[in-house]
Amino acid sequence: MTSPILSIVIPTFNRASYLKQTLENLRRELPTVAAGTVEIIVSDNASPDDTPTVVSAAVADGLSIRSIRNAENIGSDANIAQVFNMAKAPYVLILGDDDVLVAGTLSFLISTLQKETYGVVCLKSYGYDSDLLAEHPGGHGKSLVFEDSGDFIAAIGAYITLISACVINKGLLGDIDARQFCGGNLVQVHLVLKAALSARQNLFYTGYAVACKRNNSGGYDFSKVFVEELGRILDSYVADGLPRSGIRKFERRMMFGYYPYYLLRQRQNQTAGLNDTYGRFSTRFGNRPLFWIWLAPILKLPRPLSLLWGSLTVAVGRSLSGDFRRGLTFLQKQFLR
Repeated sequence: MTSPILSIVIPTFNRASYLKQTLENLRRELPTVAAGTVEIIVSDNASPDDTPTVVSAAVADGLSIRSIRNAENIGSDANIAQVFNMAKAPYVLILGDDDVLVAGTLSFLISTLQKETYGVVCLKSYGYDSDLLAEHPGGHGKSLVFEDSGDFIAAIGAYITLISACVINKGLLGDIDARQFCGGNLVQVHLVLKAALSARQNLFYTGYAVACKRNNSGGYDFSKVFVEELGRILDSYVADGLPRSGIRKFERRMMFGYYPYYLLRQRQNQTAGLNDTYGRFSTRFGNRPLFWIWLAPILKLPRPLSLLWGSLTVAVGRSLSGDFRRGLTFLQKQFLR
């Protein structure tokens, strides 16, 4: 029997309809790779909806799934860690229950992982609202191989935080227990960093390979997790070989092309905590001119001006960070709807 090369592990809670779509997509893609090369695991975090029925139906339709259902909700971090620990293959993709692999991605992954050894293979993603095929940005990608872990982390930017974007070489991590990283909503970042720093090379595929349901998560403070906690995690890996220059490049990319959108959303929605957000950003980035020029105006200008400036920074930041199509799409949605 063929040993699996890739474990696709899916932590899920109370999103049966999205999980159904994700599993149906995997059932369509599995015939594109050799039998036995992929294992699928679902960890149901005590969902009160039809999740058990969805999993059972997928199995009845011929999809081989190892599944576990928690007796009670153990939290998203612990559920992610649990299902990662269950994986038997050398490579693991933690796939969000509302995310879908674009057609051809699975065969690309298996082919790539069979040819070379990588610490992390990062896949570019895109957000969609209703039709993942019609909303695909298009274009073609290429595989970029990095031998410098700092350059790799800087290149993938925010994708380090997206569970569905990073295939992790678990084989390089020994008998690691992912539960040790629970508590900050970024279990996957620790795993990506450890694998990337342990490998001779890492790969970033620049084609849009993962479709992610847009604005479908929450329950956390954005700046606390993606500025304060993420910064703390990055700093903690300097002792393990992550160069500070790589962290600076990574954070410059985040400030320019990632953070503007979420700050703009906060101003658009007029959500509370603006002062806390400003405090966390200024504490981490206050000594960098880019923060004051690019981000601070979104937080501090009068709302009409901040929305205008924020829209500009999102469009320009995405376009000049290699996401021209997403930048153009954003402009169309903001001003041509």
